[in-house]
Amino acid sequence: MTTVLIADDQPLQRFGFRMLLESSPETEVVGEAAHGGEAVRMAAELRPDVILMDVRMPGMDGIEATRHIVASGGRSRVLVLTTFDLDEYAHAALRAGASGFLLKDAHPEELLAGIRAVAGGDAVIAPALTRRLLDTHALRLPFPAAGAVDDPRVRALTEREHEILVAIGQGWTNGEIAERLVLSESTVKTYVGRVLAKIGARDRIQAVIFAYDLGLARPNAPG
Repeated sequence: MTTVLIADDQPLQRFGFRMLLESSPETEVVGEAAHGGEAVRMAAELRPDVILMDVRMPGMDGIEATRHIVASGGRSRVLVLTTFDLDEYAHAALRAGASGFLLKDAHPEELLAGIRAVAGGDAVIAPALTRRLLDTHALRLPFPAAGAVDDPRVRALTEREHEILVAIGQGWTNGEIAERLVLSESTVKTYVGRVLAKIGARDRIQAVIFAYDLGLARPNAPG
């Protein structure tokens, strides 16, 4: 059973999510929050597996709430729900530590699958969608100064692990990485796990953010 906290300022939206989640034997709604501050407090009290987090809320928004929840070091993972797949706040939410995002008009089975994935420690954004989001918002980021990649976490990577990190940053799937680097998918999965551990990333999305921040991947970089 996956426990879920719903954070959204729209009562009807919360009601809809609750109805869907309560219809599934795999999920249990443990609470509802109407704004970010309430979400942070309830996350600490209830320790849900997953928090469905709206971005635009009065007072403390979903980005700041996500940052507080992730910084607390608790077990809860945040799944951001946005109206648009290129929501201007989505990139900031991922940087704040969210484990992914879905559209509010996603099919019910997609939302349930996303919750399961996040609860299991995976990211829920498909690599292509991750790339599209970051291509849009990374254009606003300053290009890292020379030597910015001289990060101890990057230096700790082997040559192959560095290749894998760059490939993750480019939005390649495990299958694409396996094909282009002539490796088996199981080997790629092992490498991805090592890379995440070495750079301290919670999931694949955080690895993409890390690669972008250090200039290892940029919009429309040649693959």
